[in-house]
Amino acid sequence: MKNLTQCLKVVEDDKTLTSPGAKIPYYPLAIKKGRGAIIEDLDGNHYIDMLASAGAINTGHCHPRVVDAIKKQAEELILYTHVYMYHEPVVKLAKELISIAPGDYRKRVFFGLCGSDANDGAIKMARVATGRPKIVSFIRSYHGSTYGAISLSAVSLPMSRKIGPLLPEIFHVPYPDPYRPPLPGMTPEQTSDYCIEQIQIAFDNYMPADEVGAFIIEPIQGDSGLIVPPAKFMKDLRELCDRHGILLISEEVQQGFGRTGKWFGIENFGVIPDAIIMGKAIASGLPLSGVVARAELIEPLEAPVHLFTTGGNPVCCAAALATIEALREENILSHAAELGEHAQNRFREMQKKFEFIGDVRGIGLSIGVDLVTSRETKERHRAAAAKICYRAWEKGILLSFFSGSVLRIQPPLVISMEDMDKALDIIEESMDEFAKGQIPDSILETVKGW
Repeated sequence: MKNLTQCLKVVEDDKTLTSPGAKIPYYPLAIKKGRGAIIEDLDGNHYIDMLASAGAINTGHCHPRVVDAIKKQAEELILYTHVYMYHEPVVKLAKELISIAPGDYRKRVFFGLCGSDANDGAIKMARVATGRPKIVSFIRSYHGSTYGAISLSAVSLPMSRKIGPLLPEIFHVPYPDPYRPPLPGMTPEQTSDYCIEQIQIAFDNYMPADEVGAFIIEPIQGDSGLIVPPAKFMKDLRELCDRHGILLISEEVQQGFGRTGKWFGIENFGVIPDAIIMGKAIASGLPLSGVVARAELIEPLEAPVHLFTTGGNPVCCAAALATIEALREENILSHAAELGEHAQNRFREMQKKFEFIGDVRGIGLSIGVDLVTSRETKERHRAAAAKICYRAWEKGILLSFFSGSVLRIQPPLVISMEDMDKALDIIEESMDEFAKGQIPDSILETVKGW
């Protein structure tokens, strides 16, 4: 058993000092430092990171380019608000984001502090640009915890209970889940067609298409368990939006900046969105978000409709520029694609061994391993997910789960093949110990999960 003296002290203090509404506990880990894909806790224990700080550290912990850029910028200017004045880093970053965002059209950018506020900004932009009040998101989507982002989300009752009313004119429609289709036996194509049909039914009965400003969609539905939709659905949704003059906005807070082996997740589906919502990994851990959209959508916005004193501050912009530079010059995107394929193959081999692995899915290094009590019923196996994650942590792997039963495999994109295989070996060992009943129920009192 690891020495956790210092970690446990911080954990106990944290429990009495910070809000329980901002904590989803997995295990008593207090992190001191990180390098690449390795983190160290306060007691000197080391772990291979398979979570990347909820997918926000794509370039790895303390990437030298990013650290150097932060230091240099902090020595010159930490902040003079971009709301009133101008500075060069924000202009340089805007140009880079415009260059990597999909779409051969004139673009503009606005900045914020996190993915949540970027979602709020997208709602405002869509309503102003189209003159239409209704915004459509998807059942089991997660977009953040500001009021607009919570209103878009539909994955967790505690997010919305007791804090309402939420934003009006936000609607939710089914997202195509090939593993758990609406009706048993449906093919992915049939699941796609069903979901498009549900949208059309909504248009015909209670949500007039000419009142809908935008669909906001995660290209891979993240916190619902990394659901990869059929490519047909994305293309049909784009056609549906075009037919009715509705914006299609890709919410890339979790899947952007190389996570899927491409700059943005939507690029895996051959669809060009009207806007991209960015957050998390954009600045390798510093607070920054942005929306890149068709220029004609952003230009009608009038201050102070969406501005923040510290949004787009020089230090965060410098970190984001270094992040883009690292992703581009160090072939990190191709590395993520290669390792993602390798990891999925390893998990599919484990699937042959363990009946509780119901599904393995993902793109690049955004992989979900869905644990079930039965492959026939596909009932979620929360106890399996909690116990396997806890045992993996005890063995030196930082692993989490979400959607009740889905192991979240989203390591820093710079993780080496050696560390990836070591982590996968330990996860397999932990699964074997779970299968043999060697992980006690008592850990379920500690691991709450998402």
